[in-house]
Amino acid sequence: MDAKEYIHPLSKTFEENTNEAYAAQMKKYVRDKFDFYGIKSPLRKEIFREFYKTQGPVPEDIKKEIITQLWNAPQRECQYVAMELLDKSVKKDNTAIIELYEMMILNKSWWDTIDYIAARLLGEFFKKHPHLINETTSRWMDSGNIWLQRCCLLFQLKYRDKLDTVLLDVFISRLKDSKEFFIRKAIGWILREYSKTNPSFVINYVDNNNMSNLSKREALLWMKRKGMIS
Repeated sequence: MDAKEYIHPLSKTFEENTNEAYAAQMKKYVRDKFDFYGIKSPLRKEIFREFYKTQGPVPEDIKKEIITQLWNAPQRECQYVAMELLDKSVKKDNTAIIELYEMMILNKSWWDTIDYIAARLLGEFFKKHPHLINETTSRWMDSGNIWLQRCCLLFQLKYRDKLDTVLLDVFISRLKDSKEFFIRKAIGWILREYSKTNPSFVINYVDNNNMSNLSKREALLWMKRKGMIS
């Protein structure tokens, strides 16, 4: 089996379920950056489950080719499937997979893929290979690319009490003056998520660090909704 043969049943089913009206709505939602088949999330996930049941895990010898073909496909649903396939093997993949993750971050970049890659794929990758955190994130922070930088901020999103606050402070300190909406939002988001584990840290951090109003609002949002702060 080659990459095209592996993907073909999925492409065929996606084409059979194309909905032009939904596709137009979805395209508008991502500011006309990507085309869609027009398959809503519940149906797409059902199609993926059946596809994965039939085709099985991605063969290791053609993994790069399969993911690259899906990533290069015009329809956004294909990128979602690529991420879901990698999520199936995230705890087994070796360190070389970071090259594939980086390709995905740098191509067809938008929040919908970046946030999945950061929190689910990179989050698990760096848990398994913590020795690569400093080397990789230092390079990404120096790149000037907002999507690589957003990944640095968000890969610890699900770490809870294992979150490295020293490392997070390094990232925020470097990025807090950024004018980029997606950076400011990510700073607030990671702090908001951590506030569910360590609210006092987040309150103190916001009080003692200059950052954009957007970042501050996002950081404190959950605690305000819970009535923990006014």
